[in-house]
Amino acid sequence: MRKPPLVALLIETSRGYGRDVALGVARFARLHGPWSFHLTPGDFEQDFPSAQYWQGDGVLARLANKSIAEKLLAADLPTIALDKSEDQLDPSNPVSKFSDLQVDSEAAAKIAAEHLLERRYAHYAFVGTPGKVWSDRRQRTFKKVIAEAGHEVHVFEPQSTDPVGLWDREIHNLTAWVESLPKPVGIMACNDEHGLHVLDACRRSRQSVPDQVAVIGVDNDSLLCELCSPTLTSVVLNGVEGGYQAAAHLDRMMRTGKNQPRRIQVNVLRVETRASTDLSGVSNHQVASALAWIKRLRGREISADDVADQAELPRRELDVLFRDNIGRSVSAEIQRVRLDNAKRLLEETDLPIPAVADAAGYSSASYMIQVFRRELNTTPSKYRSKLRTLTVAETEMLR
Repeated sequence: MRKPPLVALLIETSRGYGRDVALGVARFARLHGPWSFHLTPGDFEQDFPSAQYWQGDGVLARLANKSIAEKLLAADLPTIALDKSEDQLDPSNPVSKFSDLQVDSEAAAKIAAEHLLERRYAHYAFVGTPGKVWSDRRQRTFKKVIAEAGHEVHVFEPQSTDPVGLWDREIHNLTAWVESLPKPVGIMACNDEHGLHVLDACRRSRQSVPDQVAVIGVDNDSLLCELCSPTLTSVVLNGVEGGYQAAAHLDRMMRTGKNQPRRIQVNVLRVETRASTDLSGVSNHQVASALAWIKRLRGREISADDVADQAELPRRELDVLFRDNIGRSVSAEIQRVRLDNAKRLLEETDLPIPAVADAAGYSSASYMIQVFRRELNTTPSKYRSKLRTLTVAETEMLR
């Protein structure tokens, strides 16, 4: 019988993304293990366990500093690193032999930019951590998408470079920067922690959120997002799936005892809209009210005529207002919200396709399939299977 592998998880389990990755690893280990874990709950900075006390078989780690990279190279164990930089991915770099679990930061920034652009804010800004590869990638893509829409991006530049207590020192600078921005402005924070800092700066400078300043983060760390005031909108990452796939690859490497470099991507799922972007940045109150009503019902069992009746406007007049303010008709907005609801149900539940269609407000499963093919170039079943490794049966085993 195979000895249970000893695996070190040197990741930021104090953060929502790290916890999701660890949960995916745990699910794989429960189904295909058992595994024994070395785990030190904490932030980005981790340390490799002493070889005097721990004789492990594999590692999943963030290469947050030179010291940990050197220790992992010396240990020469099958290793998966989180979000390696371009330099670390270069074949000439010794750590390039480690596999890479990498968030699709470009997709995260793109969906965040599109979310803010849909709300028609006049100005846009970004708050990140310069030098962190995932933050820099998000900043570049956010600026690119916003520029393609005809806007420039204001970028906050921290004055301090010491990471210890950085935001305690920078909050006054961030507050002054937020106050100086032209309004209304949509701000992307590179992650939810930075989103919390931006909302704190808004409170200190008495900026109204979300009508004057809208804020979106990344990771959908439920604790951080709910601690924010107002609650923070965030990009949802499929960290559990990424962790599961990473564990599967680590298992294969541990069976041979050798590193087999591979890039594993953590996909973006959607935007979880909360109060920090919950109002559309349109000036027309009738359109804003109609949008809120459509969102509240998630597009279910309503038509464009129902929305016009709710707004107490002729259908044609409301369509003109919608096109002028958000660039699409009332019917197109209902379909967009309905499709988002269907995607969420496919991601988060094991409901059969006909039940998803009914819950999302489609007249039939076949019609929902047509919409998925037209809008996403896929089917609901393929959309679900692409995002989820764990089957219904596996999920039942985990309960």
